[in-house]
Amino acid sequence: MTKISSTGLTRRALLGAFAATAIVATPTYSNAAGFLRGGGDIRRIRMYSGRTGERLDMIYWVDGKYIKDAVKEVNHFMRDWRTDQVKSIDLRTIDIMAAAHNLLDVNEPYMLLSGYRSPGTNAMLRSRSRGVAKNSLHMKGQAADLRLASRSVSQVARAAQSCRAGGVGRYSRSNFVHMDCGVIRTWGR
Repeated sequence: MTKISSTGLTRRALLGAFAATAIVATPTYSNAAGFLRGGGDIRRIRMYSGRTGERLDMIYWVDGKYIKDAVKEVNHFMRDWRTDQVKSIDLRTIDIMAAAHNLLDVNEPYMLLSGYRSPGTNAMLRSRSRGVAKNSLHMKGQAADLRLASRSVSQVARAAQSCRAGGVGRYSRSNFVHMDCGVIRTWGR
């Protein structure tokens, strides 16, 4: 099992150790606009993949700046696991995911079902399911399908919708929520 994390004695690791103590003290501003609500000066993303066995717990933004190496690790983690192709994930999608997670007030990581999809993977999935869009934002690195065991699809979708920053799809039968940084819209139940 591969584990992706910032545990070495690097600049990022030191920032992570500092941030872990600062996160507890970060205030939540319930009246702040959109997905910046509760963002604080640190942004963190926590995920695991049941397909690859990888885990990610990454502070990727500190004091208004994205941490280049951290974002690179997020891109690798969210790769098309079927083809091992990596694409840059749109930072807005990562921000939406992190903000929704923060609003849910959980320590549990997201289970990533799908991040980037190569055109070939998307076509294969589309041939098996009518729920896969021909021009899916997954192929642009602008979408993620996520699940939390401790929260319902409705709870996760409401948190993502409150960000008012992209598309949110509810897939209750399959127990996941789609989040993207495209046009603001909702679907599913």
